[in-house]
Amino acid sequence: MSAGRKPPRGTRVLVSLLVLAMVFVAGCGGGSTDEPGGVDISSGDRHLDLVAYAVPKIGFDEIIPAFRDTPEGHDIGFSASYGASGDQSRKVARRVPADVVNFSVEPDITRLVKADLVDEDWKKQAPNNSTPFGSVVALVVRKGNPKGIRDWDDLLKPGVQVVTPNPGSSGSAKWNLLAPYAAISNGGRDSQAGLDYVSELVRDHIKVVPKSGREATTAFEQGQGDVLISYENEAIMLDKANAGAGPNSQVEYVIPPQTFKIENPVAVVNTSDDIAGARTFVDFLFTPEAQLIWAEQGFRPVDPAVIEATRDLFPGDIAKLWTIAELGKVLGEGTAEDNDGKDLTGWKAVDEALFGKKGAITKIYDSGGKQ
Repeated sequence: MSAGRKPPRGTRVLVSLLVLAMVFVAGCGGGSTDEPGGVDISSGDRHLDLVAYAVPKIGFDEIIPAFRDTPEGHDIGFSASYGASGDQSRKVARRVPADVVNFSVEPDITRLVKADLVDEDWKKQAPNNSTPFGSVVALVVRKGNPKGIRDWDDLLKPGVQVVTPNPGSSGSAKWNLLAPYAAISNGGRDSQAGLDYVSELVRDHIKVVPKSGREATTAFEQGQGDVLISYENEAIMLDKANAGAGPNSQVEYVIPPQTFKIENPVAVVNTSDDIAGARTFVDFLFTPEAQLIWAEQGFRPVDPAVIEATRDLFPGDIAKLWTIAELGKVLGEGTAEDNDGKDLTGWKAVDEALFGKKGAITKIYDSGGKQ
């Protein structure tokens, strides 16, 4: 499966015009300074620190210069830090300078709410619950798919080695495990079946456990493992790299019939020295221009007009796309007694049941795949 090459400039202009036209109708009815040859994003009378998880760096490498080309962003310089989502969140909680954060999972922002660094109503401060882009969980395999990987059960075939990050440090690891868990457990309704699957996967098939989604991609690129569980955007990036890769390094990717919707939130840090500038940058992430850039870099946009205009960039026939809201509703049933009379929902329910200190998947990892 291939997402295709980046559209030529003429095509991009046409798509941009189409997006803008669709937005109008609806309303009526690269690089960074730490890379040789990179674009200098640091200059400006004002300055913002972006702290993000590792995977969207390729998107921000295009987004930030585009923002700086706007009247609102022309005098704003940036420093950007990327790493494993959980690690980045903990750094900001320890008061590492940050004006805007973008993490893989909501709990990494919740940590900053508890530290009084992000407002409690952060979800309401930008469209789409402050989530400017996302992805779905994909399976990256070697070119020709020699192991015949099509669905989640195929990962448990004898001898298949799987690469996915550590959920203790990586938000992408949580998404990666939620996809098969939800598929096998029917959205948490048969939780033990999902946990049995994860246990066997961890015990017998996951031999490489990098810290972040990007480190997992690098490990797979270097020849480790037969399958990489990953964001679709990482899969698209690897697929595009086939043109310059040797025969043994080429890959393809599969979107399983049942997979998981990945939602990557953004928030303004309330101790910022330039909250107005930070909010302006966050607002830009939701504009048609920025949404098109996210799509071109392999991230699924959230603006309806851009979703429609870039639909062909995201091939795959998804029969069931599980969500955090759906899974959290099931896993949170019966938790009201311990939570002020209200059942947990969303990420609070999922983390409590699966990834918290006493979570079932945490226990599986801590025991090397045993329950």
